[in-house]
Amino acid sequence: MNVFEFRNLQKSEDRKEKRKSLLRSLIKSVDTGANGTQDYVVKKGAGKNKIASTRQ
Repeated sequence: MNVFEFRNLQKSEDRKEKRKSLLRSLIKSVDTGANGTQDYVVKKGAGKNKIASTRQ
């Protein structure tokens, strides 16, 4: 491998690492249970106004 190929390989690796770090910084954390997404309330039937479980 000559010097030119080595430098190109090194630059491409640097660009990949920079892109990965940028994408990681753009990801936002998510609040579990925000806006009622974690617990669902039964609206109709025998168990009305109760929190639904995952068991059925």
